[in-house]
Amino acid sequence: MFGLESNHRYFVCRESVSMRKGIDSLFNLIVSETSYSPMIGDVYVFFSKNRQRVKLLRWDTDGFVLYHKRLERGTFEPPRRNVDNGCYELSWETFSFIMTGVSLESVRFRKRYRMRFVRG
Repeated sequence: MFGLESNHRYFVCRESVSMRKGIDSLFNLIVSETSYSPMIGDVYVFFSKNRQRVKLLRWDTDGFVLYHKRLERGTFEPPRRNVDNGCYELSWETFSFIMTGVSLESVRFRKRYRMRFVRG
């Protein structure tokens, strides 16, 4: 019910976000900055300016779930991408590394076959 799993798609917001924003403000940000529908069940990741906090927004069949994590020490390392739209997709592995504090610069993924699931 409340779990974050590898079968979800993860999108990170390109710009930092005020952690005072709640579900409605984050929903409106997704709708205004992207062409994605937040009510599909994808997970949207928002970092604070100092990268010590992260919020995750996800639709859970009948309502939104908002996760909020604050680090006592250290910072999150968001991936570096130059994109035009407001959000871009992360793999489950990259999301996991960010949340557990693994340095993304030291990680190298070896080539593997990945099956893409089509949502209907």
